[in-house]
Amino acid sequence: MKSRKMLFFWLIILAIIFVSTAFSSFLAPYEPNSMDMNSIYAAPSGDHLLGTDQLGRDVLSRLLVGGKVTLLIAVVSVVISTIIGFIFGGISGYFGGVLDIVMMRLLEAFLTIPSLVIVLAFQAIMRGSVWNMAVIMGLTGWFVTARIVRSEFMRLKDSEFVHMAVMFRTPMWKILFGHLLRNSFPAIFVVTLFNFAGAIFTEVSLSFLGIGVPPATPSWGTMLYSAQTDLLVGAWWIGLFPGLIIFFTILCLQFIGEALKKQGGERAHA
Repeated sequence: MKSRKMLFFWLIILAIIFVSTAFSSFLAPYEPNSMDMNSIYAAPSGDHLLGTDQLGRDVLSRLLVGGKVTLLIAVVSVVISTIIGFIFGGISGYFGGVLDIVMMRLLEAFLTIPSLVIVLAFQAIMRGSVWNMAVIMGLTGWFVTARIVRSEFMRLKDSEFVHMAVMFRTPMWKILFGHLLRNSFPAIFVVTLFNFAGAIFTEVSLSFLGIGVPPATPSWGTMLYSAQTDLLVGAWWIGLFPGLIIFFTILCLQFIGEALKKQGGERAHA
């Protein structure tokens, strides 16, 4: 009962973050790139609830609009990585044999290189738009999903309902999507949540290093990047609030993922 209450609490926090960023165009009190040279480094006040930055831009407005950019990158990259992971892991797990061995050795080779390093290399070469970054992250973030899908398909393909479907000559695509994928969905959903948290961290890390989202585009990562020098002049609010929203968003995703993982384990042992 307590775990369900905690799950509900973190879901509410995450929903508030998503809704506020999704409707940032209506909720932002100022234009995010609107500069006011008379309000440079203004501390949080009634006019600017979270203060202003080095160009007099409203931090709250940039935080809301920047959240939309960061979360959009994370969503697009996770969708791409989930699709690739399902195809790769599904083929490997369903067919097995030599094909599975070859595909798993290839996957293990990819896993030896940290994903952030691969993204860093591609992003340094293909620096550009938000969409480029999302695609690069998606193309390099499917490894864990593929392993989970493979293990689930290998577990389920020996089930009686799959054998019955094969016996009745059910089309392969129906077996893959209607039987295997549907019953693997809980595990895939949990790993997708963790991948989503990882995608947010990757965007923030790359933008913080100055090779992520273009500096002119507000995102949580670019806000932290520009806040590095602002801390030296005592403008603590410019880096504090983006850091807090990133922390709570990733924390929500981690807690929700762990809670769902725990519930799935309890149902499996029931």
